[in-house]
Amino acid sequence: MSGQHEAEWGGEVAPGDEHKVDSGASAGVRGYLIGFALSSLLTAASFGIVGTTLIWAPGIPVALAVFAVAQMGVHLVFFLHVSSGPDNTNNILALAFGVMVVAIVISGSLWIMYHLNQNMMPMNTITDLHLQH
Repeated sequence: MSGQHEAEWGGEVAPGDEHKVDSGASAGVRGYLIGFALSSLLTAASFGIVGTTLIWAPGIPVALAVFAVAQMGVHLVFFLHVSSGPDNTNNILALAFGVMVVAIVISGSLWIMYHLNQNMMPMNTITDLHLQH
């Protein structure tokens, strides 16, 4: 950015942050409208790739995961206003802790389900026991 634009905009600003010079309703609404447009575009793209043959069929889950992560990023930046600025350190730490807790819960649940499945009695043995009584 040129020096004049930096003075106008208050320096470099992360996406989703309101500019320092802007004030009032229009400053906040613009960020939300950009976020809404990006979210709508990502949602439409997700539905679009499932209904077409643009992507190789086994690659569709990967593409959907990429669109989902991108949409989470858009929501974090434009709606929750999480950025990497120095005043958002606590927000980033809270987000990282939340992601860690969710990862522990999901991996623990998968581990428990796998081991329960491994230690379960075979189905034919269960039906034989049921028929014996």
